[in-house]
Amino acid sequence: MKIHYDRFYRYAEFTEILHAFVKKFPQLLSLESIGKSFEGKDIWVVTATNQKTGAAVDKPAYWVDANIHASELAGGAASLYLIDTLTKNYGKRDDITRCMDTRVMYICPRINPDGAEWAMRPLEEGGPKIVRSSTRPYPHNEDHVDGMDIEDVNGDGRILSMRIKDDNGNWKTHPDEPRLMIPRGPTEYGGTYYRMLPEGTIRNYDGVSIKVNKDKQGLDLNRNFPAGWRQEHEQFGAGPYPTSEPEVRAVVHFITHHGNITGGLSFHTWSGVLLRPFATMADDEMPPEDLWTYKKQGEEGTRITGYPAISVYHEFRYHPKEVITGAFDWIYEHLGLYEWTIEIWCPMREAGIKDYKYIDWFRHHPVEDDLKMIAWADKELKGKGYIDWAKFDHPQLGEVEIGGWDKIHAFRNPPPHLLEKEIAKFPDWLVWNALISPKLELVHAKAENIGGDSYRIEVAVQNTGYLPSYVSKRAHARKQSRGVVGEISLPKGATLVSGKLREVAGELEGRAYKHTLMSFWTDTTPTADKTKLEWVVNVGKCAPKDRKVDLVIKHEKAGTVRSSIKLK
Repeated sequence: MKIHYDRFYRYAEFTEILHAFVKKFPQLLSLESIGKSFEGKDIWVVTATNQKTGAAVDKPAYWVDANIHASELAGGAASLYLIDTLTKNYGKRDDITRCMDTRVMYICPRINPDGAEWAMRPLEEGGPKIVRSSTRPYPHNEDHVDGMDIEDVNGDGRILSMRIKDDNGNWKTHPDEPRLMIPRGPTEYGGTYYRMLPEGTIRNYDGVSIKVNKDKQGLDLNRNFPAGWRQEHEQFGAGPYPTSEPEVRAVVHFITHHGNITGGLSFHTWSGVLLRPFATMADDEMPPEDLWTYKKQGEEGTRITGYPAISVYHEFRYHPKEVITGAFDWIYEHLGLYEWTIEIWCPMREAGIKDYKYIDWFRHHPVEDDLKMIAWADKELKGKGYIDWAKFDHPQLGEVEIGGWDKIHAFRNPPPHLLEKEIAKFPDWLVWNALISPKLELVHAKAENIGGDSYRIEVAVQNTGYLPSYVSKRAHARKQSRGVVGEISLPKGATLVSGKLREVAGELEGRAYKHTLMSFWTDTTPTADKTKLEWVVNVGKCAPKDRKVDLVIKHEKAGTVRSSIKLK
């Protein structure tokens, strides 16, 4: 099975690839549909774990998803690359083998199959149509009667920009690079200026005013999650109520019904950063231990991927006075699971621009950056990134020129020949994130005869993972787990003298919050990663061959261990 990582796959082929993976690696992969999209397409989830070492539900898990935004196709490719990396390197790389043997990854490679299909639509099907997320009409199911609809006007399969000469225009050509449009100076006059418009057609044009219409499909699925959801008047595209959209509802249902998930990551594009919570609050509002863990994860992510790790609230707000809510960071906000968003691809970095400010750069940057960008596009994208201006007889505006940046090709996703290089950066960090999860392991299970037919049963377990069993302080405060649970099953005729059939033993710490050896503070709980459970059982009425007890010790986040003890 050969997957080409210099292209994006449409839904039918994408589905075939997932089924082919499972067919080739049945021990390591399984596939299920967790729901249907608005148009009725399956939303696939791949479960990646070595099934011979235990069921997925008995192992700590990590969630990965992609392509919730329609045209952010690189995330789907990154998900396929992750599955490919896990299966090709099982038994060859220690970290991947250990991850597949002891953990599980739930991978949803395309949350929004409808929007992705629109973004990849070929010319013979009407060409690509770019919407934010879902293809469901929202908030109204009616066409615009006036204003500009952004679309491919000249039929070349691209949506570019239009420029029109206008003495009151805000733009002019660069003196040394006439293809490049740069801002007109605040007091500048007397030159040749242009008005810039997106490529599109205008309904009921009055010859003066142009209002660019919002998409008829106005949903943003990454505003439809439960935490901090806000109504339409506060945040456009959030939907009529939390999880109103089938794609988001399927993901929320899956995650809340898989309590073994300890963290999650969502692939997006584009900015070339690793984003962490909070989106609505400063770092000071986060439990310090959680912030320390986030910074540890971020340092490792930067080391492996080269991407900076930043807080959404502090460095990635679209407007200094506005915040984003209802996004996938819901899993940290409500469930206390460590959540990251990878924004794949940064053409500015590729062009050699240093110390750019992720969102602010798009509001303002030096003209020198534009020159670097267009030079990079000419060299790397061979004329497909920045398109020369060409005259076109527009049906409403008359003579215009169409050209400029093909943002879909240059910005929104890595260009095909650079795609694999970019997505290859991520599997190692995802495996690392999965491996820091809490992991319950057996220390010993034994029985001691304390007289006659009575036995003291003792079982000890420990957390061998980096994170505590409760995962985060935020999860602990929200009582997202009840701790280690021990269950004993007795043979017929046996009686329980002391203890309960189900014992709850509390939480286990990991290695995450230990001080250095030069610390002023003494570690007063050096064995907080371990716990012990005891029962006394009388088997006097059991047949000798049946004198056996079965033990199941489990933690919803840290996994399950089992043991059987014969009472001789």
